[in-house]
Amino acid sequence: MTAIEHLVGEINTFFYSKLLIYMLIGIGLFFTFKTGFVQFRLLPEMFRVITEKAPIEKNGKKGISSFQAFTVSAASRIGTGNIAGVATAIALGGPGAVFWMWCIALIGGASSFVESTLAQVYKKPNGDGTFRGGPAYYMEKGLGKRWMGIIFAVAITFCFGFVFNAVQANTIAIAFNESFDINRTIIGIVLSILTAFVIFGGLRRIVSVTQYIVPIMAIFYIILALVVVIINFSELPAVFSLIFRSAFGLEEAFGGLIGAAVLNGIKRGLFSNEAGMGSVPNAAATADVSHPVKQGLIQTLGVFVDTLIICTATAMIV
Repeated sequence: MTAIEHLVGEINTFFYSKLLIYMLIGIGLFFTFKTGFVQFRLLPEMFRVITEKAPIEKNGKKGISSFQAFTVSAASRIGTGNIAGVATAIALGGPGAVFWMWCIALIGGASSFVESTLAQVYKKPNGDGTFRGGPAYYMEKGLGKRWMGIIFAVAITFCFGFVFNAVQANTIAIAFNESFDINRTIIGIVLSILTAFVIFGGLRRIVSVTQYIVPIMAIFYIILALVVVIINFSELPAVFSLIFRSAFGLEEAFGGLIGAAVLNGIKRGLFSNEAGMGSVPNAAATADVSHPVKQGLIQTLGVFVDTLIICTATAMIV
């Protein structure tokens, strides 16, 4: 077991702390300049297109709307990374890590725009008014590399089907166990049943659940953060000052952590908003929109909501 843990740790360090971070930052900057800073330039348009309704299909059923696709992707983004991830980033990198989380969200918005737009371009109809697609599809159709799409599909199935879900479920189980002394096994069983009920109901049931749960979840959490901030309003200027000063090593207590602040801010930011990871385009492809770019804009907005609002809310509470 020790040998396996060591091997996984070495692989994780190479990909997550070195290769992946620099690649995602480089790609994010490339897309930012190539698209003419689309994530900033078309910010007002993001709020306009999110309200567009899905057209009625030939079978009389409504397609998946832009907002519903947004909530499915938000359900993927918003979770452990927004709470435990932010707290971990601050613990390991100091308050300055929050600043670098903001930076990676602003850069990653361009990556999310491109990958989600491509998902719309190469999506396929399911025959019931819904669509499917994602990186595996545009790797096969766009790049003409079916083998690459297969590798991606297998990798993301194991990554999200086992690893990411396990992280979320374990965090929920521990929280309930420590707060209410409920057995973790019971929480695991309940989560499995609830998840199965949603997942096996198909895409329409997934979006019908997320379109209500995600906004309520996000709004209540933001309200909680606002209450904490209002109660401690006098400390707010000092909090922002601490974040900016420690981000550049100007705060004595965190002066030696500037490298850790950058690294942990970027790592936790990417884990939280998933920009460039290839997970969100699978949800983006399900939307029935009049132009592929519209879903790209909406998913860019999702990156901003996840990191600049939800993660910031956690940072303010901490």
